[in-house]
Amino acid sequence: MLEVLLDWDRRALIFLNGLGSDTYDAFWSLATDIATWTPLFVLFFVLIMMQHRRREGLLISLTVLVVLLITHLLTDFSKDFFERLRPNNDQQIKDLLRVLKHPQGFSFFSGHASTSFAVTTLVFLFLRKNKGWLSLLFIWPLLFSFSRIYVGVHFPSDLLAGALVGTLLAFGAYWLCRRFIVPYSA
Repeated sequence: MLEVLLDWDRRALIFLNGLGSDTYDAFWSLATDIATWTPLFVLFFVLIMMQHRRREGLLISLTVLVVLLITHLLTDFSKDFFERLRPNNDQQIKDLLRVLKHPQGFSFFSGHASTSFAVTTLVFLFLRKNKGWLSLLFIWPLLFSFSRIYVGVHFPSDLLAGALVGTLLAFGAYWLCRRFIVPYSA
């Protein structure tokens, strides 16, 4: 059963990665770079501070940073534990891919997916009151995550697992923050 899932994962990666072309390479290379998204982090902070009292906004922002750190540490632990090769280092398929980046290390699960979904979900949960347009914030983790397939460094399951872990961590942090931190910030 596991081998069937891994085979599907490889096939899905080869198909999705194969949709790329030289025309879009610069866009996806930029989209996969965390520095590209720095203005979005500033926007998140500004939106939090605009919607919440100063002390509460700072505590929420600190919560987002702590979740970012925890997600990063959990991702690193997971990669070392599972030791799954990245597609660009996997001898079975690397020649079938368009590889634009060449990171070393392991693949499962994606740090790009876990951290971007954790941060976005947490910010969304804290800001969602009367703001339906906030769903658009999820364009970022979707693009950021897909860029990892495009550049040939993650399998789809790496991204799905990372997105799930990040989202669950965000919901847990939101619950803890609302339950134990924010009520006492006034």
